[in-house]
Amino acid sequence: MSSDRIKIVWIYPDLLSTYGDQGNTIVLERRAQLRGIATETVHLRSDEPVPPDGDVYLLGGGEDRPQILAAQRLRNDGGLHRAVQNGATVFAVCAGYQILGHEFGGEEGQPVPGLGLLDIRSYRGQNRAVGEVVSEVASELNVPRVTGFENHMGATAIGPNARPFSKVLSGVGNGDGQGFEGAYQGRILGTYMHGPALVRNPALADLVLSWALGRELPPLPPSWSERLREERLSAVLPAANGQP
Repeated sequence: MSSDRIKIVWIYPDLLSTYGDQGNTIVLERRAQLRGIATETVHLRSDEPVPPDGDVYLLGGGEDRPQILAAQRLRNDGGLHRAVQNGATVFAVCAGYQILGHEFGGEEGQPVPGLGLLDIRSYRGQNRAVGEVVSEVASELNVPRVTGFENHMGATAIGPNARPFSKVLSGVGNGDGQGFEGAYQGRILGTYMHGPALVRNPALADLVLSWALGRELPPLPPSWSERLREERLSAVLPAANGQP
């Protein structure tokens, strides 16, 4: 048993919680608890201040207006910035991913200021990306191939201070013509993958936990999450590999 504890903050579920992204919170709790790590989870509504003492902060997807409102409130609040300064880990999906950057496209495609925590810029793409996505994760992260579901009009360009999270094998990903999906910078990681992403990819969930704890984690026995991942990969990879 471990004496570790982690505090998980699920940011603005009343604004950013499409496609079951709350599952990312649940799987982090479960995989921590299976290792004897106690968890405290805060479901933070948009009218509440962001606590700066969390270990992991999660942002999900959302429609245009809730995304704009979430970005405004997070900028005005400043709690997430203070948490990052304190060394917190951030995992963000789709609209949440875009919010972390310098700017993103609003309802009419107009640039809306983001939080500037991740060196990316997002804008309105030409076509909607919908469907399964599979990508090869950057080797330095030591995470196997990941699978998810994307549904977005956004395109995201990665700046020099951030690095691509993964290389797309099937799907669209960032949609900026570079063939990447997601981005990371320090302990901040953003992706367009729903699914939920951390449920489909348990090794990615463990990466987030290890960042939050500042150490490697002991492995867990294979579970339904690994089976789900294999099922989704086997369903998509033939197309990704150019096979019938």
